[in-house]
Amino acid sequence: MSRRRIRLNPYVIARVLPLIVGMVIVAAVCTIASLVGFAGSVAKSLAAKERPLAVIFTPQVLAWKPQLIRWSAAYGLDPNLPATVMQIESCGNPHAVSPSGAQGLFQVMPNHFAAGEDMQDPETNARRGLEYLAESLLQSQGDVRRALAGYNGGHGLIGLDPSQWSAETRRYAYWGDGIFADASGGRGESARLEEWMAAGGESLCSMAD
Repeated sequence: MSRRRIRLNPYVIARVLPLIVGMVIVAAVCTIASLVGFAGSVAKSLAAKERPLAVIFTPQVLAWKPQLIRWSAAYGLDPNLPATVMQIESCGNPHAVSPSGAQGLFQVMPNHFAAGEDMQDPETNARRGLEYLAESLLQSQGDVRRALAGYNGGHGLIGLDPSQWSAETRRYAYWGDGIFADASGGRGESARLEEWMAAGGESLCSMAD
């Protein structure tokens, strides 16, 4: 029994082979990109877990240290950033309610919660607050001052010139940016935090005791 040999058309090979090679290369690049993205996410999460929480915060905020570290790791955040937000929003008071209706540790507005959620539950409040904070930091491309402005006044402010921010948001960004810089820089005390305390923070913290 004779064997039949298949002869490939050189023209077909010349046309098809580059397409196959191209598809293989694209698949390899996509796989590598996925692995790099995954590794980056893991590294980011691990880095967040390794960052220490600064000692500059008031005792009411430091009492939440284990939770702050855990919550921050879940969103790949330096724990000093959520701690800064907690400091100037509620000073660690989970039952804080602002005149505008913002709730809990991170002073999250009611429209950010799902129906039936306990807005003052620390875990729920942290989840909703840090989702918004992480998105704010993402939209600001890591600019903490703009991220804090977005957290305070809405993400629409992030791309605006600071002169267009409200006076309240400018103060918020000023306090928060300075406190976070001192905390993430490993300082043992914060002049900006002391300034914030003197400007009204002491009153807020007295309600968290």
